[in-house]
Amino acid sequence: MNVDRKSMLLYAITDRTWLGTHSLKEQVEQTIQAGATFVQLREKNISNEEFVKLAKEIKEVTDVYKIPFVINDNIRVAQIVDADGVHIGQEDMNVKEVRKILGEDKIIGVSAQTVEQAIQAQQEGADYIGTGAVFPTSTKKDADIISLDILKKICQRVSIPVVAIGGINESNVMKLKDIGISGISVISAIFSKPDIYSATKNLRMLSEQIVEE
Repeated sequence: MNVDRKSMLLYAITDRTWLGTHSLKEQVEQTIQAGATFVQLREKNISNEEFVKLAKEIKEVTDVYKIPFVINDNIRVAQIVDADGVHIGQEDMNVKEVRKILGEDKIIGVSAQTVEQAIQAQQEGADYIGTGAVFPTSTKKDADIISLDILKKICQRVSIPVVAIGGINESNVMKLKDIGISGISVISAIFSKPDIYSATKNLRMLSEQIVEE
């Protein structure tokens, strides 16, 4: 599956912290129906067996809606469930190695906090860059904050899509206007809300306002 700027507009990253009465599969379907354009399954503390089971459930939904679906960090799980790709960090395997494993048709996203990291990821064959944290975030308390100036420079120096991540919500998202990003990546701004559908719909509208055509 190819990734383009439009598919990065509203990038939803899962978090089971706020499941409540709905399953993660149900939550993901709600957010897609409301306008999410991309889904990443992010799991840190479950077994591979549980991860695979959950990934298969989410993929059933993303396949129906033809939404790109990637796995955070775990290349083996991505292989097993035939996800559309993976998202990797700076401490993970490099893009070239991941490409050899997954193949040319899979999406590989890379986290980058500097212009140099972003350029290197593009040179190695990454399909998109995730940059942040752009604001303080409760989801990843140890995340380093990068300035909006660095984010803008990254957007200027790479030709692949750049999605901003970290602490983004409806009250601060407009600060990202005219930066050059292809979209926003959110976790709690969607999944912690009692009405996931409405929260997603509002963020989709705001994202469309800040992303340049």
